Amino acid sequence: MGKGGVNESVLRKIVLSYAYVSIWIFLSFTVIVYNKYILDKKMYNWPFPITLTMIHMSFCSGLAFILVRVFKLVEPVSMSKELYISSVVPIGALYSLSLWFSNSAYIYLSVSFIQMLKALMPVAVYSISVMFKKESFKTKTMANMLSISFGVAIAAYGEAKFDSWGVILQLSAVAFEATRLVLIQILLTSKGITLNPITSLYYVAPCCLVFLFFPWVLVEFPILKESSSFHFDWLIFGTNSVCAFALNLAVFLLVGKTSALTMNVAGVVKDWLLIGFSWRVIRDTVTMVNLLGYGVAFLGVTYYNYLKFQAMTSKEAQKKVQPADEEDAKLLEEREGSAVGKKDDDEA
Repeated sequence: MGKGGVNESVLRKIVLSYAYVSIWIFLSFTVIVYNKYILDKKMYNWPFPITLTMIHMSFCSGLAFILVRVFKLVEPVSMSKELYISSVVPIGALYSLSLWFSNSAYIYLSVSFIQMLKALMPVAVYSISVMFKKESFKTKTMANMLSISFGVAIAAYGEAKFDSWGVILQLSAVAFEATRLVLIQILLTSKGITLNPITSLYYVAPCCLVFLFFPWVLVEFPILKESSSFHFDWLIFGTNSVCAFALNLAVFLLVGKTSALTMNVAGVVKDWLLIGFSWRVIRDTVTMVNLLGYGVAFLGVTYYNYLKFQAMTSKEAQKKVQPADEEDAKLLEEREGSAVGKKDDDEA
Protein backbone atom coordinates (compact mmCIF):
# COMPACT_ATOMS: atom_id res chain seq x y z
CA MET A 1 0.00 0.00 0.00
CA GLY A 2 2.83 2.37 1.00
CA LYS A 3 4.75 1.64 -2.19
CA GLY A 4 1.61 2.18 -4.28
CA GLY A 5 0.99 5.48 -2.50
CA VAL A 6 4.55 6.64 -3.28
CA ASN A 7 4.18 5.63 -6.94
CA GLU A 8 0.86 7.48 -7.13
CA SER A 9 2.43 10.58 -5.58
CA VAL A 10 5.37 10.52 -8.03
CA LEU A 11 3.02 9.95 -10.97
CA ARG A 12 0.82 12.83 -9.83
CA LYS A 13 3.86 15.16 -9.62
CA ILE A 14 4.99 14.13 -13.12
CA VAL A 15 1.52 14.69 -14.59
CA LEU A 16 1.23 18.10 -12.88
CA SER A 17 4.71 19.11 -14.08
CA TYR A 18 3.78 18.24 -17.67
CA ALA A 19 0.50 20.16 -17.22
CA TYR A 20 2.33 23.29 -16.01
CA VAL A 21 4.82 23.03 -18.89
CA SER A 22 2.01 22.57 -21.43
CA ILE A 23 0.03 25.55 -20.07
CA TRP A 24 3.13 27.78 -20.17
CA ILE A 25 4.08 26.69 -23.71
CA PHE A 26 0.51 27.25 -24.92
CA LEU A 27 0.19 30.73 -23.37
CA SER A 28 3.69 31.84 -24.41
CA PHE A 29 3.02 30.56 -27.92
CA THR A 30 -0.36 32.36 -27.98
CA VAL A 31 1.00 35.72 -26.79
CA ILE A 32 3.84 35.70 -29.34
CA VAL A 33 1.58 34.79 -32.28
CA TYR A 34 -1.16 37.18 -31.08
CA ASN A 35 1.31 40.09 -30.81
CA LYS A 36 2.62 39.28 -34.28
CA TYR A 37 -0.95 39.23 -35.64
CA ILE A 38 -1.77 42.64 -34.14
CA LEU A 39 1.47 44.41 -35.10
CA ASP A 40 2.16 42.93 -38.56
CA LYS A 41 1.14 45.24 -41.41
CA LYS A 42 -0.01 42.24 -43.48
CA MET A 43 -2.37 40.97 -40.75
CA TYR A 44 -4.30 43.17 -38.28
CA ASN A 45 -2.11 46.10 -39.34
CA TRP A 46 -1.81 48.00 -36.07
CA PRO A 47 1.93 48.85 -35.92
CA PHE A 48 2.01 50.61 -32.54
CA PRO A 49 4.24 48.50 -30.25
CA ILE A 50 4.56 51.13 -27.49
CA THR A 51 0.78 51.52 -27.26
CA LEU A 52 0.29 47.74 -27.23
CA THR A 53 2.86 47.37 -24.44
CA MET A 54 1.18 50.17 -22.46
CA ILE A 55 -2.21 48.43 -22.83
CA HIS A 56 -0.64 45.24 -21.45
CA MET A 57 1.03 47.08 -18.55
CA SER A 58 -2.17 49.01 -17.68
CA PHE A 59 -4.23 45.82 -17.60
CA CYS A 60 -1.59 43.82 -15.69
CA SER A 61 -0.90 46.52 -13.09
CA GLY A 62 -4.62 47.06 -12.50
CA LEU A 63 -5.33 43.34 -12.11
CA ALA A 64 -2.23 42.83 -9.93
CA PHE A 65 -3.39 45.69 -7.67
CA ILE A 66 -6.81 44.02 -7.28
CA LEU A 67 -5.25 40.62 -6.50
CA VAL A 68 -2.77 42.06 -3.98
CA ARG A 69 -4.75 44.85 -2.29
CA VAL A 70 -8.43 43.90 -2.70
CA PHE A 71 -8.54 40.08 -2.69
CA LYS A 72 -5.21 39.79 -0.82
CA LEU A 73 -4.34 36.60 -2.70
CA VAL A 74 -0.65 37.55 -2.58
CA GLU A 75 1.18 39.36 0.21
CA PRO A 76 2.97 42.56 -0.88
CA VAL A 77 6.70 42.79 -0.19
CA SER A 78 7.89 45.15 2.52
CA MET A 79 9.68 47.82 0.49
CA SER A 80 10.80 51.34 1.37
CA LYS A 81 10.59 54.30 -1.01
CA GLU A 82 14.39 54.41 -1.28
CA LEU A 83 14.59 50.71 -2.11
CA TYR A 84 11.86 51.08 -4.74
CA ILE A 85 13.68 53.96 -6.44
CA SER A 86 17.13 52.35 -6.28
CA SER A 87 16.09 48.79 -7.18
CA VAL A 88 12.67 48.54 -8.84
CA VAL A 89 12.87 51.68 -11.00
CA PRO A 90 16.02 50.57 -12.94
CA ILE A 91 14.48 47.12 -13.45
CA GLY A 92 11.23 48.71 -14.63
CA ALA A 93 13.11 50.92 -17.09
CA LEU A 94 14.93 47.93 -18.59
CA TYR A 95 11.72 45.88 -18.73
CA SER A 96 9.88 48.64 -20.59
CA LEU A 97 12.70 48.91 -23.16
CA SER A 98 12.86 45.12 -23.55
CA LEU A 99 9.09 44.84 -24.19
CA TRP A 100 9.01 47.88 -26.48
CA PHE A 101 11.87 46.68 -28.69
CA SER A 102 10.82 43.03 -28.76
CA ASN A 103 7.27 43.96 -29.79
CA SER A 104 8.64 46.37 -32.40
CA ALA A 105 10.68 43.56 -33.96
CA TYR A 106 7.46 41.73 -34.96
CA ILE A 107 6.77 44.48 -37.49
CA TYR A 108 10.00 43.76 -39.37
CA LEU A 109 10.92 40.10 -38.76
CA SER A 110 9.25 36.71 -39.02
CA VAL A 111 8.26 34.81 -35.86
CA SER A 112 10.67 32.00 -36.74
CA PHE A 113 13.69 34.29 -37.16
CA ILE A 114 12.90 36.15 -33.92
CA GLN A 115 12.96 32.83 -32.02
CA MET A 116 16.35 32.07 -33.57
CA LEU A 117 17.72 35.43 -32.43
CA LYS A 118 16.33 34.83 -28.92
CA ALA A 119 18.70 31.86 -28.66
CA LEU A 120 21.36 34.49 -27.84
CA MET A 121 19.76 35.10 -24.42
CA PRO A 122 22.12 32.73 -22.50
CA VAL A 123 25.08 34.44 -24.23
CA ALA A 124 23.85 37.89 -23.16
CA VAL A 125 23.03 36.81 -19.59
CA TYR A 126 26.41 35.08 -19.10
CA SER A 127 28.40 37.99 -20.62
CA ILE A 128 26.62 40.61 -18.49
CA SER A 129 26.92 38.39 -15.37
CA VAL A 130 30.69 38.19 -15.93
CA MET A 131 30.78 41.98 -16.48
CA PHE A 132 28.97 42.59 -13.16
CA LYS A 133 31.09 39.87 -11.45
CA LYS A 134 28.07 37.67 -10.71
CA GLU A 135 29.64 34.81 -12.70
CA SER A 136 33.29 33.84 -13.03
CA PHE A 137 34.81 33.69 -16.50
CA LYS A 138 35.23 30.11 -17.69
CA THR A 139 36.85 29.26 -21.02
CA LYS A 140 34.62 26.20 -21.46
CA THR A 141 31.43 28.22 -20.91
CA MET A 142 32.58 31.05 -23.17
CA ALA A 143 33.41 28.54 -25.92
CA ASN A 144 29.84 27.25 -25.66
CA MET A 145 28.52 30.85 -25.82
CA LEU A 146 30.56 31.42 -28.98
CA SER A 147 29.09 28.26 -30.55
CA ILE A 148 25.56 29.58 -29.86
CA SER A 149 26.51 32.95 -31.39
CA PHE A 150 28.02 31.20 -34.42
CA GLY A 151 24.82 29.21 -34.94
CA VAL A 152 22.66 32.36 -34.74
CA ALA A 153 25.02 34.10 -37.22
CA ILE A 154 24.51 31.22 -39.69
CA ALA A 155 20.73 31.43 -39.20
CA ALA A 156 20.87 35.20 -39.85
CA TYR A 157 22.96 34.64 -42.98
CA GLY A 158 20.31 32.23 -44.29
CA GLU A 159 17.32 34.48 -43.47
CA ALA A 160 15.28 35.09 -46.63
CA LYS A 161 13.68 38.33 -45.38
CA PHE A 162 16.56 39.82 -43.41
CA ASP A 163 15.86 43.31 -42.05
CA SER A 164 18.74 45.13 -40.34
CA TRP A 165 16.51 47.43 -38.27
CA GLY A 166 14.42 44.49 -37.07
CA VAL A 167 17.59 42.60 -36.04
CA ILE A 168 18.90 45.67 -34.15
CA LEU A 169 15.58 45.96 -32.31
CA GLN A 170 15.49 42.28 -31.34
CA LEU A 171 19.14 42.14 -30.26
CA SER A 172 18.60 45.31 -28.20
CA ALA A 173 15.58 43.65 -26.57
CA VAL A 174 17.73 40.61 -25.70
CA ALA A 175 20.44 42.85 -24.23
CA PHE A 176 17.96 44.85 -22.11
CA GLU A 177 16.20 41.69 -20.88
CA ALA A 178 19.50 40.00 -19.99
CA THR A 179 20.62 43.11 -18.07
CA ARG A 180 17.26 43.16 -16.26
CA LEU A 181 17.65 39.52 -15.18
CA VAL A 182 21.16 40.16 -13.85
CA LEU A 183 20.07 43.35 -12.04
CA ILE A 184 17.22 41.42 -10.36
CA GLN A 185 19.93 39.24 -8.77
CA ILE A 186 22.07 42.23 -7.80
CA LEU A 187 19.39 44.70 -6.66
CA LEU A 188 16.69 42.41 -5.24
CA THR A 189 17.69 38.77 -4.69
CA SER A 190 20.98 39.69 -2.96
CA LYS A 191 18.94 41.81 -0.50
CA GLY A 192 16.62 38.90 0.30
CA ILE A 193 13.70 40.28 -1.75
CA THR A 194 11.90 37.78 -3.98
CA LEU A 195 9.06 38.80 -6.28
CA ASN A 196 6.66 36.34 -7.89
CA PRO A 197 5.07 37.37 -11.23
CA ILE A 198 2.04 38.98 -9.53
CA THR A 199 4.06 41.10 -7.09
CA SER A 200 6.53 41.83 -9.92
CA LEU A 201 3.68 43.27 -12.00
CA TYR A 202 2.31 45.09 -8.95
CA TYR A 203 5.60 46.94 -8.43
CA VAL A 204 7.15 47.00 -11.92
CA ALA A 205 4.20 47.49 -14.32
CA PRO A 206 3.28 51.03 -13.13
CA CYS A 207 6.95 51.96 -13.42
CA CYS A 208 7.00 50.62 -17.01
CA LEU A 209 3.93 52.72 -17.85
CA VAL A 210 5.71 55.90 -16.73
CA PHE A 211 8.84 55.12 -18.77
CA LEU A 212 6.81 54.19 -21.87
CA PHE A 213 4.64 57.30 -21.67
CA PHE A 214 7.43 59.66 -22.83
CA PRO A 215 8.39 57.83 -26.07
CA TRP A 216 4.67 57.16 -26.69
CA VAL A 217 3.86 60.89 -26.58
CA LEU A 218 6.70 61.65 -28.99
CA VAL A 219 6.46 58.69 -31.40
CA GLU A 220 2.99 57.09 -31.52
CA PHE A 221 0.48 59.49 -29.97
CA PRO A 222 0.72 62.06 -32.83
CA ILE A 223 0.06 59.31 -35.42
CA LEU A 224 -2.87 57.87 -33.44
CA LYS A 225 -4.28 61.37 -33.00
CA GLU A 226 -4.13 61.99 -36.77
CA SER A 227 -5.71 58.60 -37.58
CA SER A 228 -9.47 59.17 -37.73
CA SER A 229 -10.10 55.50 -38.57
CA PHE A 230 -8.69 54.23 -35.26
CA HIS A 231 -11.08 52.71 -32.74
CA PHE A 232 -10.20 50.65 -29.67
CA ASP A 233 -11.07 47.03 -30.39
CA TRP A 234 -12.06 45.74 -26.94
CA LEU A 235 -12.21 42.11 -28.08
CA ILE A 236 -8.74 42.05 -29.65
CA PHE A 237 -6.87 44.11 -27.05
CA GLY A 238 -8.87 42.70 -24.13
CA THR A 239 -8.17 39.05 -24.97
CA ASN A 240 -4.56 39.89 -25.84
CA SER A 241 -4.08 41.52 -22.41
CA VAL A 242 -5.74 38.58 -20.63
CA CYS A 243 -3.32 36.22 -22.40
CA ALA A 244 -0.35 38.39 -21.37
CA PHE A 245 -1.45 38.36 -17.71
CA ALA A 246 -2.22 34.63 -17.80
CA LEU A 247 1.30 34.03 -19.13
CA ASN A 248 2.74 35.72 -16.03
CA LEU A 249 0.63 33.45 -13.81
CA ALA A 250 1.81 30.43 -15.82
CA VAL A 251 5.44 31.48 -15.21
CA PHE A 252 4.66 31.65 -11.47
CA LEU A 253 3.18 28.14 -11.55
CA LEU A 254 5.91 26.63 -13.72
CA VAL A 255 8.89 28.04 -11.80
CA GLY A 256 7.20 27.66 -8.41
CA LYS A 257 6.11 24.05 -8.91
CA THR A 258 9.08 22.86 -11.00
CA SER A 259 12.17 25.04 -11.58
CA ALA A 260 13.60 27.84 -13.72
CA LEU A 261 15.61 25.18 -15.55
CA THR A 262 12.39 23.39 -16.53
CA MET A 263 11.16 26.65 -18.04
CA ASN A 264 14.40 27.00 -20.02
CA VAL A 265 14.03 23.48 -21.44
CA ALA A 266 10.34 24.08 -22.17
CA GLY A 267 11.36 27.31 -23.90
CA VAL A 268 13.49 25.34 -26.37
CA VAL A 269 10.50 23.11 -27.21
CA LYS A 270 8.29 26.20 -27.61
CA ASP A 271 10.81 27.81 -30.00
CA TRP A 272 10.78 24.76 -32.30
CA LEU A 273 6.97 24.73 -32.25
CA LEU A 274 6.89 28.43 -33.16
CA ILE A 275 9.34 27.92 -35.99
CA GLY A 276 7.17 25.10 -37.35
CA PHE A 277 4.00 27.19 -36.94
CA SER A 278 5.60 30.21 -38.58
CA TRP A 279 6.61 28.06 -41.57
CA ARG A 280 3.43 26.00 -42.01
CA VAL A 281 0.65 28.40 -40.93
CA ILE A 282 1.94 31.98 -41.28
CA ARG A 283 3.86 30.88 -44.39
CA ASP A 284 7.12 32.54 -43.38
CA THR A 285 10.13 31.39 -45.38
CA VAL A 286 12.40 29.08 -43.39
CA THR A 287 15.54 28.04 -45.30
CA MET A 288 17.82 25.04 -44.74
CA VAL A 289 20.60 27.46 -43.72
CA ASN A 290 18.20 28.93 -41.11
CA LEU A 291 17.57 25.48 -39.67
CA LEU A 292 21.26 24.51 -39.80
CA GLY A 293 22.26 27.66 -37.93
CA TYR A 294 19.52 27.33 -35.35
CA GLY A 295 20.41 23.63 -34.97
CA VAL A 296 23.97 24.62 -33.98
CA ALA A 297 22.62 27.26 -31.57
CA PHE A 298 20.10 24.74 -30.21
CA LEU A 299 22.89 22.28 -29.34
CA GLY A 300 24.76 25.05 -27.55
CA VAL A 301 21.67 26.09 -25.57
CA THR A 302 20.95 22.44 -24.70
CA TYR A 303 24.50 21.99 -23.42
CA TYR A 304 24.15 25.23 -21.42
CA ASN A 305 20.97 23.87 -19.78
CA TYR A 306 22.75 20.57 -19.10
CA LEU A 307 25.56 22.41 -17.28
CA LYS A 308 22.96 24.36 -15.28
CA PHE A 309 21.28 21.06 -14.36
CA GLN A 310 24.60 19.60 -13.21
CA ALA A 311 25.35 22.66 -11.09
CA MET A 312 21.86 22.55 -9.57
CA THR A 313 22.04 18.83 -8.69
CA SER A 314 25.53 19.29 -7.24
CA LYS A 315 24.25 22.15 -5.06
CA GLU A 316 21.30 20.05 -3.88
CA ALA A 317 23.62 17.14 -3.08
CA GLN A 318 25.83 19.44 -0.97
CA LYS A 319 22.78 20.67 0.94
CA LYS A 320 21.82 17.06 1.75
CA VAL A 321 25.36 16.09 2.75
CA GLN A 322 25.85 19.08 5.05
CA PRO A 323 23.06 18.20 7.55
CA ALA A 324 24.21 14.57 7.53
CA ASP A 325 27.78 15.66 8.37
CA GLU A 326 26.48 17.89 11.17
CA GLU A 327 24.42 14.99 12.57
CA ASP A 328 27.47 12.67 12.45
CA ALA A 329 29.56 15.31 14.26
CA LYS A 330 26.93 15.60 17.00
CA LEU A 331 26.79 11.82 17.44
CA LEU A 332 30.58 11.69 17.61
CA GLU A 333 30.63 14.41 20.26
CA GLU A 334 27.99 12.56 22.28
CA ARG A 335 29.96 9.29 22.09
CA GLU A 336 33.20 11.00 23.09
CA GLY A 337 31.39 12.75 25.93
CA SER A 338 29.89 9.47 27.21
CA ALA A 339 33.25 7.73 26.86
CA VAL A 340 34.99 10.43 28.91
CA GLY A 341 32.23 10.23 31.53
CA LYS A 342 32.60 6.48 31.79
CA LYS A 343 36.40 6.79 32.12
CA ASP A 344 35.98 9.29 34.95
CA ASP A 345 33.57 6.90 36.71
CA ASP A 346 36.04 4.01 36.37
CA GLU A 347 38.89 6.15 37.78
CA ALA A 348 36.69 7.25 40.63
